[in-house]
Amino acid sequence: MFGPQVPTMTVTEISDDTYLLDVREDDEWTAGHAPGARHLPMMELPARMAEVPTDVDVAVICRSGGRSAQVVGYLLNNGWEQVRNVEGGMRQWAAAGRPVTTDDGTPGRVV
Repeated sequence: MFGPQVPTMTVTEISDDTYLLDVREDDEWTAGHAPGARHLPMMELPARMAEVPTDVDVAVICRSGGRSAQVVGYLLNNGWEQVRNVEGGMRQWAAAGRPVTTDDGTPGRVV
């Protein structure tokens, strides 16, 4: 469905040093996101690619892993090497007991 397999990682493999890129839409981000994640909606990626670092590990996350897999493929095709899709996305993040927050610091939820 998405063409060649993209590199993946599990929620538990994400370290504090990993650049966590959330590619969900604004309403999904507002409802809740991982603390420390950077928000860049998937459709804005082509115009904002310079914001994604090339010198650190990048984990791309969405709600369930579909959009983020597409973004990983796109980045790989454009020269990024240290980029992986987060298996299960934010649903798996929350299921693993990882924190979900809002911009004001209150607990968030995955929509």
